[in-house]
Amino acid sequence: MSKPRLLVLLSGSIACYKACFAISRLAQAGIEIRTVATPAALQFVGKATLEGLTGQPVFSDLWEEGRAMDHIELARWADLALVCPATANTLNRLAAGLADDPVGTLFLAWELQKKPWWVAPAMNVAMLNHPLTQASLQKLSALGVRVLPTGSGALACGEEGGGRLLEPEEIVQHVLAQLGPKIA
Repeated sequence: MSKPRLLVLLSGSIACYKACFAISRLAQAGIEIRTVATPAALQFVGKATLEGLTGQPVFSDLWEEGRAMDHIELARWADLALVCPATANTLNRLAAGLADDPVGTLFLAWELQKKPWWVAPAMNVAMLNHPLTQASLQKLSALGVRVLPTGSGALACGEEGGGRLLEPEEIVQHVLAQLGPKIA
């Protein structure tokens, strides 16, 4: 039996550190993982970290030599896509169908009716509650995207409220519930 395949797409948030903990734990659980990172995500966590956790190169540049078709290949390869953390910018861009970066191109290449695409939001509570972000979350949900809940508590900006990325173990539990039965 082949290992389940998870594609983790990171967008620019301090919460990228939590995504790294989840990636590590999921890899230890026997899931094959590849990562995609926006330029903003790479300001928070480096390619070397993601490569070290997965054993695979990071897809971050549509125009990198030799990687022109990675968005198609990765969309076919993965059993599950998880945008973690999913910033307000990324959620709104996905809902608008923008495809000028690896995350957007992968989303449009993904067959939503055949395989799950999840988002794990992480942002300031005001950004999460903004009508445009809420409309984007509703639009993505209507397309079949699973929106994971957010946590509540202290935010990176010093405020309190919703919008926190789930804790790594909670993310792991969600993914294992989806992919776990496939693990040999």
